[in-house]
Amino acid sequence: MSLSAPDLNREAKLKAFDRLLTVMDELRENCPWDKKQTMETLRHLTIEETYELSDAILEGDLNEVKKELGDLMLHLTFYARIGSELQAFDIADVLNSICDKLIERHPHVYGDVVVTDEKMVKENWEKIKLRTGNKSVLEGVPKTLPALVKAIRIQDKARGVGFDWERKEQVWQKVEEEMQEFKNEFNAEGNQGIDQEKVLAEFGDLLFSLVNYARFINIDPEEALERTNKKFIKRFQYLETESAKEGKQMGHMSLEEMDEYWNKAKDI
Repeated sequence: MSLSAPDLNREAKLKAFDRLLTVMDELRENCPWDKKQTMETLRHLTIEETYELSDAILEGDLNEVKKELGDLMLHLTFYARIGSELQAFDIADVLNSICDKLIERHPHVYGDVVVTDEKMVKENWEKIKLRTGNKSVLEGVPKTLPALVKAIRIQDKARGVGFDWERKEQVWQKVEEEMQEFKNEFNAEGNQGIDQEKVLAEFGDLLFSLVNYARFINIDPEEALERTNKKFIKRFQYLETESAKEGKQMGHMSLEEMDEYWNKAKDI
């Protein structure tokens, strides 16, 4: 179906959403567990569901993506139900609010603003946010985001108002500069003279610059690191299972012995 084609399943989608709202109401009113939940008790569960969705996306498992989206939809309607009980907002307020924001921040679609590429869209987005009340471009970055994801969002938002390098070569020079500064602080010959606070700061600067470079070459550093995590887990578990088959125990093998299994795992 093309983007401009009419949605022939709109009625079915609206009916399904109405069904979810009905089920949510019934659970809230009749299930002992659902009755007890608050926004605070749901919060960590929502974070867990978001990570499960992320895993499904990275695995390319669309059936799991569908399931995890359903779990998140349930959480969203749950928060809205609680909001209505507190007489703060309901699901209609939530949906109208996001629709209003999207229309306001897409004047190239709903107004007479002309854009030529994605970069201009992002720049307009950040400028509109500042014009409509945000005191800082970075205001929308959640404090509780994992540090790596937060670095990506900070850099994206700064880029949206033109605070960015012009060429990837400049960014790589910064990476090399930060690497040298880290080396200067870290004495590889021993621990004498090491200032742990400075080492920590320089390592943070190095990571931040690598995230910046990844952005310039269109790599999501979070996804890249997670793929490496999964690769390491797969190879390490191969090491565990294959060595066990030969009667060997982890913790009782030399590094050379473990390296043999590790290298075999690379070929799988």
